[in-house]
Amino acid sequence: MNPPSHHAPVPARAGHNAPVVTDRDPLPPGAQDLLTRAGDVLRPALSLYLDLHAHPEPSGREARTADRFGRRLAAAAFEITHGVGGHGVVGVLRNGDGPRVWLRAELDALPMRERTGLPYASRNDAMHACGHDLHLAAAAGAADLLARLSDRWRGTLVVVGQPAEETLSGAEAMLRDGLYERFGSPGVVLAQHAAPLPSGTVAHAARQVPMAAAGAVLDVVLHGQGGHAATPHLAVDPVVAAAAVVTRLQNVVARETAPADQVTLTVGTLRAGTAANVIPDRAELGIGVRASSEASLDRALTAVRRIVLAESAAAGAPREPEVTVTSRSAALRCDPHTTDSIRRAHTGLLGPGRVLPWPGSMATEDFPLFGDAGAGVHGQHGVPLVYWMLGVVGADEWRRATADGPDASPPPAPNHSPHFAPHIGSALRPAIAALTSAALDQFAAT
Repeated sequence: MNPPSHHAPVPARAGHNAPVVTDRDPLPPGAQDLLTRAGDVLRPALSLYLDLHAHPEPSGREARTADRFGRRLAAAAFEITHGVGGHGVVGVLRNGDGPRVWLRAELDALPMRERTGLPYASRNDAMHACGHDLHLAAAAGAADLLARLSDRWRGTLVVVGQPAEETLSGAEAMLRDGLYERFGSPGVVLAQHAAPLPSGTVAHAARQVPMAAAGAVLDVVLHGQGGHAATPHLAVDPVVAAAAVVTRLQNVVARETAPADQVTLTVGTLRAGTAANVIPDRAELGIGVRASSEASLDRALTAVRRIVLAESAAAGAPREPEVTVTSRSAALRCDPHTTDSIRRAHTGLLGPGRVLPWPGSMATEDFPLFGDAGAGVHGQHGVPLVYWMLGVVGADEWRRATADGPDASPPPAPNHSPHFAPHIGSALRPAIAALTSAALDQFAAT
């Protein structure tokens, strides 16, 4: 069963509140050097992006993607280990004594059909609709560039290609497979994520503001008693019970959540039956819950269980329903001191007009497990995490989306849309440079 998709970074809205960024915004002194050097590794990074975009692989089946990513890291003289926590790949580049800086990108795509019409569109029933192919290409480009800039830093660079992020299970699998024991405890873990913001921009959250929400995915099985559609009184219809559950669950947000809290609840899948004249004996639901805090998430999950149990009992089900939390992630809170340092590095790279505020979103991530949220798994405390959003919308599309009057167009397609299409020509170079500058900043900080 495909779980509800969980990444939907809040797109910037068209209108007067949208960031105003133009191609003519001046770059700060010294920035052009790193952006130019990013151009030195652009061709192989772009080739990787186009290949991965055309051949996406869903969670748990990322063998080809991991192979291609590992090859690019190996070409930059990284030591490569495959098969970590599934299809996870880890590249290590040692460059003397110094801090251990980790870069993380995701391998998996979503199980959906692409509708962008791009010449390099997906050739199968999966799609990189969340930008993971861009993340991998940028990480490979940054790894290549940092290898070429080895005279500017000392330490160990670790680059991770993580599987199964979309199911919120890959980070834990890698950590349980001894990720930190095998490759050394990180001094910092860095990651970036595509968002419908102007290309050449990055966005950081303010202190105490989570980048992403806490979330959980539940599988629910409602049991009935199958029978003939002509004799419903001799059966217990789980479809009716499922419909009641779906309707009642809307009250969790509308009537059980404080207005100041942020909670979303989505029934992403509902499956039952094989024929119109047969009452089935079970109905299955996939439910995604997100909240701005772990406490709010706990309250929502308790309400979901209560409602499922009550509606099942009200339907006269022959046995209690099954409610299973298949994955869960904490809210993503970045280390404030390290984030401040990297925000300054990005400002020096891109200019203050291209470093935007991020208000947080109800997207979820398993990236928090690399830090304190995963301490029970990897045994490490105090690993700082820094995560920022990366603009991927071309200048012309952004101008149309933020225009007033007859020239206005709809907002850019958001993540998880079948029409999601980063403007790779303007997004990849700054993506490589942003990750590289952040890594250089952390090598120098310790």
